[in-house]
Amino acid sequence: MYDLTGFQRDLLYVIAGLDQPHGLAVKDELDEYYEKEIQHGRLYPNLDTLVQKGLVEKGELDRRTNFYKLTRRGQREISARQDWEQQYIGSE
Repeated sequence: MYDLTGFQRDLLYVIAGLDQPHGLAVKDELDEYYEKEIQHGRLYPNLDTLVQKGLVEKGELDRRTNFYKLTRRGQREISARQDWEQQYIGSE
């Protein structure tokens, strides 16, 4: 996960928190978090990068709509990231 951008990490977390979201559902979540509209030209290439890296699986709901879900590797990467973060921000 160290080679991902912050935006790509945010995409992973959103996908992990939703049940096989389609691209616009992911976009809506990030629009709210970032408090500005995420452009399609930013969203979909980054989703494709996560698919290429084997962190996210892309499926087809219908001819126009894809869904996304974490792969096992994606789940492991999030878990490892959380463990790494905890060593710095864990409760005292």
